[in-house]
Amino acid sequence: MELINLKTFKTVVEAGGVQAASRVLHTVQSNVTARIRRLEEELEVSLFYRSGRSLKLTPAGSLLLDYAEKLLHLEQQTIQALHQMGSASGELRIGAMESFAAGRLPGLLQALRRRHPKLHPRISSDTSAELIDAVLEHRLDCAFVGGPVDHPLLHSTPVVTETLVLVSAKEGVVENTFIMFKEGCAYRQRAKAWLQERGKVGTQMLEMGTQEGILGCVAVGLGVTLLPRHVAEQSPYFSALKLEPLPPRFSEVPTVLITHRDSIALMGVESLKSLIGRTLPVWESVA
Repeated sequence: MELINLKTFKTVVEAGGVQAASRVLHTVQSNVTARIRRLEEELEVSLFYRSGRSLKLTPAGSLLLDYAEKLLHLEQQTIQALHQMGSASGELRIGAMESFAAGRLPGLLQALRRRHPKLHPRISSDTSAELIDAVLEHRLDCAFVGGPVDHPLLHSTPVVTETLVLVSAKEGVVENTFIMFKEGCAYRQRAKAWLQERGKVGTQMLEMGTQEGILGCVAVGLGVTLLPRHVAEQSPYFSALKLEPLPPRFSEVPTVLITHRDSIALMGVESLKSLIGRTLPVWESVA
C-alpha cells in the first residue's frame, strides 16, 4: 500500500466525498477516484458503499481507516524523529493550559530554544481535557495539563504543583458567581468539588476563555474564581484582588507533561523533560 493512497482514502472519509477531497488535496477528482480504486484492488475489498455521489464506509473501510490513521501518524513521527536527530530541527507540537502557557511555559521555551535553535515549537492552549484528547489522537506531541493523569496510553512526567487560591475583589464582590474556564479545566473541577463540600451546588458558573479576562471580571466584583496563586499575584489587577487560602485537598494541583506511550521519542520532548527541573520547581510525588 502506498501512503499517498492511504492519505487520499482518509481525506475522502474526512471530507465526506471525492469532490470535497479533491479540493483538499489540490488535485482532480479522477486522481482521487483512481487512488481509491487502486487501494481496493490491492486489498481485494470494497472500502465504500456507493450510491450516486454518496459514500459510506464498509466494515473493511472502517477497519482500514483505523490502521491508516496509525500508519500516517507513524510516518509523521518518523519524519519528526529523523529531523530531531543531532541538532533538533522541525516542528514540535506542544499543548498547555492557559495559566501554564502564560506564566510557566515561556521560561521552558526560552531554555529549549537555546538548546535547539532550529526547533520550532507550535503552542496550543486549551483545557486539560481537550489537551489530553489531542495527545491521545496524536494531534499534539506533548501537553502540560492539570493532573494527576492516569491513562494506560499516556505517560506523565511531573512538572510543578500549583497552589490554588480563592480570588475575589477587595470590594463589592458577587460571591454566588464563579468565573472559570470552560468545562474540562482541571481548576474548574476543583472549584466544583470545593463548592459541593460547602453545600453551594447552585452557584452560577460564568465561562471565560482567558485568565486575564477572568481576573478582570473578578477585580470589578462580577464574581470569584480559583486560580494558581502566582497567576493572581502577577496579574495587572492584583492590587484590586483579595486572595484566600484553601484546604490542601483542593488547593494543591499537580501539573504534568503528558506524552503518548506509542509515540516515537522526540528529542525536543526529551529536552523539555530534562529542562523541567532546571527552570521550575519539581512536584516530588508521582501517582
